Amino acid sequence: MLLHAYGMGGTIRTVVNQANAMAEAGHEVEIVSAVRRRTDPQFAIDRRVTLSSLVDQRDGVTADTLARKVWRRARGKIVPYGEFAADYFTERVEGAVIDYVSGLRDGILVTTRPALNLISARRATSGVIRVAQEHMNLASYHEAVREQIGRHYDGFDTVAVLTETSRREYHALLPRTPVVRIPNAVHMDERKHSDRSRPIVIAVGRLVPQKGFDLLIPAFAAAAREHPEWSLRIFGTGPSKEKLQARIDEAGMGDRIRLMGRSNRIHEELAKASIYALSSRIEGLPMAMIEAMGHALPVVAFDCPTGPGDVLTPGEDGLLVPPRDVDALAEALSQAMGDADLRDRLGTAAAETAQDYTPHVVMPLWEDLFTSLIGGGTFSRL
Repeated sequence: MLLHAYGMGGTIRTVVNQANAMAEAGHEVEIVSAVRRRTDPQFAIDRRVTLSSLVDQRDGVTADTLARKVWRRARGKIVPYGEFAADYFTERVEGAVIDYVSGLRDGILVTTRPALNLISARRATSGVIRVAQEHMNLASYHEAVREQIGRHYDGFDTVAVLTETSRREYHALLPRTPVVRIPNAVHMDERKHSDRSRPIVIAVGRLVPQKGFDLLIPAFAAAAREHPEWSLRIFGTGPSKEKLQARIDEAGMGDRIRLMGRSNRIHEELAKASIYALSSRIEGLPMAMIEAMGHALPVVAFDCPTGPGDVLTPGEDGLLVPPRDVDALAEALSQAMGDADLRDRLGTAAAETAQDYTPHVVMPLWEDLFTSLIGGGTFSRL
């Protein structure tokens, strides 16, 4: 179950990939979307996967929005304050998810964010096997969300997380609950490798504070003083666009740092670049970074919680620097810009590391988990 299967985002993409792979393997799979705000999904869904939604909001969400504050103040049932998507869970939406979950009688229910996980933990029936899928590290959540996780997640048959760091964090909080690490899968088919010869640094992500592009801009500006031929391209959309453009203009980098917007040809853009920069303040598992590694790009990244340090081996397939340390990020970028042999060595190793996240490696982990949970059955509901 997803919050908005018709939207964009890393969680949606990876769940769709997971559902498609499970359907291809012969399993019965349904993706249930709590809300629907678009007519068509943004990612290709296998025809064998059933897609359904609980609350259709294509005509707008005004009435729900007006009722939301009253609902929260009067009797918000399950979704805690501080959940990143709490604003989606009006009385109508939360009630629809509760009704759906409580109506299931069998199968495996996989929910994909704290709001949905908590509803599953508290309202799913005993005939349903429950799996909570967590896409963010525990420390990134609001204290109220962490408190609810610690109180209710012990009702799950399994909690699935993306990294070993997250597995240790959740296990410490939930010592009696099985916690397994299953990373997201990234398709690497027909990925063109970069030759790392063009003076281009690339970054990809939503233009939001979490992604730290406000830190990347001054870091690149500092490194670029020694490497005047290099440019930075940031792909993505989001509410921070104007603030980021202002930072670029203040740094006098308007001709060398460009906000590229959204691209339907991002893999071609990755293949043109020579360095991938990750400046996030927090991550779950940085899928865009792994996709860049699949194009044989060396990575320069903050060692933020969590993700980069769980994927990269510093000095072998990327360069890691302390979180939010702009000077250190600038130094690492400058090092990679100025050393073609280093870029080649790191990029070649990065492409090999990325193979650990392909569907043929990841999907058997899910199949093994589901098989162990249902005793050899083949039904799964996502």
